[in-house]
Amino acid sequence: MNDVTIYTTTTCPYCTMMKNFLNENHVAYKEVNVSKHPEQMQKLVQTTGQMGVPQTNINGQWILGFDPQSAMQYLRG
Repeated sequence: MNDVTIYTTTTCPYCTMMKNFLNENHVAYKEVNVSKHPEQMQKLVQTTGQMGVPQTNINGQWILGFDPQSAMQYLRG
């Protein structure tokens, strides 16, 4: 079982691309919309040092942006 959380904003096209990629590969994920939960953005910046979205945590590994190749590396088959 994969543990996947994606941090997004409402208007981010790369967030949509990452969610579509996860959906197409039948990967369950939790979404945290930092537009609606600004305290989560603060926590995210403290954790990763990055302000951009999407940021995706897959089994403890962070991916910044839309990066399907890295995502596939970290997903457990």
